[in-house]
Amino acid sequence: MMLATLLFIVLALLGTPLFAVIAASAMLGFYTQEVDLSVVTIEFYRLAEMPILLAIPLFTFAGYLLSESRAAERLVHLSSSFLGWMPGGLAIVSLLACALFTAFTGASGVTIVALGALLYPALMQGGYRENFSLGLITTSGSLGLLFAPSLPLILYAIVAQQMGLGLSLSVDEMFLAGIIPGILMLALLSIWVFWNHRHDQRASFSGREAVTALWNARWEIPLPFIVLGGVYSGFFAISEAAAVTVIYVLFVEMVLYREISIRQLPNIMRSSMVLVGAILLILGVSLASTNYMIDAQIPTALFEIVREYVDSKIAFLILLNIFLLILGTMLDIFSALVIMVPLLLPIAIGYGIDPVHLGIIFLANMQIGYFTPPVGMNLFIASYRFEKPVMQLYRATWPFFLILMLAVLIITYIPAISLWLPGR
Repeated sequence: MMLATLLFIVLALLGTPLFAVIAASAMLGFYTQEVDLSVVTIEFYRLAEMPILLAIPLFTFAGYLLSESRAAERLVHLSSSFLGWMPGGLAIVSLLACALFTAFTGASGVTIVALGALLYPALMQGGYRENFSLGLITTSGSLGLLFAPSLPLILYAIVAQQMGLGLSLSVDEMFLAGIIPGILMLALLSIWVFWNHRHDQRASFSGREAVTALWNARWEIPLPFIVLGGVYSGFFAISEAAAVTVIYVLFVEMVLYREISIRQLPNIMRSSMVLVGAILLILGVSLASTNYMIDAQIPTALFEIVREYVDSKIAFLILLNIFLLILGTMLDIFSALVIMVPLLLPIAIGYGIDPVHLGIIFLANMQIGYFTPPVGMNLFIASYRFEKPVMQLYRATWPFFLILMLAVLIITYIPAISLWLPGR
């Protein structure tokens, strides 16, 4: 079995599609236990019985619609008109705009590509240093992953629920749990930006410009309130909120603003569903792999090994953060969720860590991993987008990395930050 594991690792490193590696490992595991391999197919049917799964393609499609319209431009203009007068105001606007955009698109690379063309020239014209501007946009691209309706929050809840550990965990709780940690990260970065640029020349506040920006974005402003208000008031289920979001965005962008034509829809649908298809394929084979690991008591064995060398919760959390940070540089967040959560969650529960708290720790580390040297994905996306050397991006993101690591430590060792709003 050890030889097979090494073979699968080598195949993954050679570029074999991840779903194929996971499926092959699950099938081999079931075969060695003399379990009918149809169990892998059954897991795909089980996906169809999960109503919450409808939210993933719907929210993804809505996010791609927004990215193809001028919604990002209106969002930046709105934020800038109200916050641009502050020291470092434009930089703070960039943080907020990227976080909100990533929350709806669910992919940090999309944010860098879509908003980078708008924000980077604006920051340079505003007198901000090149490295600061590059670091800010590269970092901000992944900040919204803790805010609803981010896909990773939904996916974590789905994976945890399907493990059959008797956990009390819902998507609503994950949405609530991410709010304060996400705000903490934005607040620490904003304070640092404000302090660094406290002596800079500021633009004066213009009431007329603020009213104009408010009017231009009048149809996008209600969107978060429709989604979150509907869910938390109990008026919508998560999947219903996703459907309402798609209908609303389609109506706003195609009928009211007329920025997306019917001819563009097939391409937008195809692009968004390619991402969804990849997520669902990996999720299906990973559920089969998870069932094998639980049947084979692999998480229990891992817990016993870890427990032998790590006897305190604090030490385990330190090692967990280091591991997740490294993991975030090597795997995209969706793959990391479906592969590692089934292994880590039983171990974390053994140390008395709340599953909701673990989810926020996991996602907070993964979003930093996106721009952690040497192979963080956002570093290469930003390097390509702005035509800058990767080494320059390493230097540019370093201060932001340190600040966000401080936020991760606070989130890790003060569970109430994540658990207060869900009431756990």
